Amino acid sequence: MSFSSDVKQELAQVPVLSDCCAQARAYGMLLFGRMFSVSEISFVTENENIAKLYCDVIKELFDITPSVSSGVSKYTVSVADEADRKRILEFFGHSESDISLRINRANLPEDCCFGAFLRGVFIACGTISSPEKNYHLEFSVSYKKLCNDLIQLLDEVGFAPKYVKRKSSHIVYFKVSEKIEEFLTLVGAMNSTLELMGIKMHKDMVNHVNRRVNFENANLSRTVDAAIVQVEAIEKIERTVGLESLPAPLAEMAKLRRDNPEVSLS
Repeated sequence: MSFSSDVKQELAQVPVLSDCCAQARAYGMLLFGRMFSVSEISFVTENENIAKLYCDVIKELFDITPSVSSGVSKYTVSVADEADRKRILEFFGHSESDISLRINRANLPEDCCFGAFLRGVFIACGTISSPEKNYHLEFSVSYKKLCNDLIQLLDEVGFAPKYVKRKSSHIVYFKVSEKIEEFLTLVGAMNSTLELMGIKMHKDMVNHVNRRVNFENANLSRTVDAAIVQVEAIEKIERTVGLESLPAPLAEMAKLRRDNPEVSLS
């Protein structure tokens, strides 16, 4: 599995310790799933365990059993009955006549709910690159106002996300490794955080060693170049007027350089 899949797998197993956080996580998953409206409530994932989590969340909160269909490398979970969809929307304070989706802050009553909600959001629409390659975490959101609400929420809890429009999707992302570590910690992916930090430390160490080797090689190259120039000058003096024409200390140094061109004078 990819690093992103591993993170979601870990998040699916994070225990929920209170009813408010259980509802906040469910709200994040539903609101940022494929569709959240009276005409369709659905969620698409490549991970069978995440599809099961989505079903379990709806079953536990509403005693509704969603339908699951599987295609090529993906699972689609949906709420088939319109009356059930209306009940879910009303539970989270959304009207069936809503023109655009927004985050209803009433579903995040306590500070602890923010982490649970963002966990659900990441499970629904988040991805993270392998830290072996680069540092990049993003959310792909279908609706601009919903995207703006997510940016505001992330700002409030200490992140400074970037935004870009990619085709029909609104992308919220950050590329600073420390912010990615903080986010993974906030949503409960502690093992993934430690793995990312370990990879980062290894990359930093390799980069430091490479910089040191390059520095030493550059110094060696400069030493060799300087020695060649010096030896050529000494040999010219030796051919023309002889080293004996130099003051004794300088003549001695010239002989040492001529006989030991590879040695640094410092």
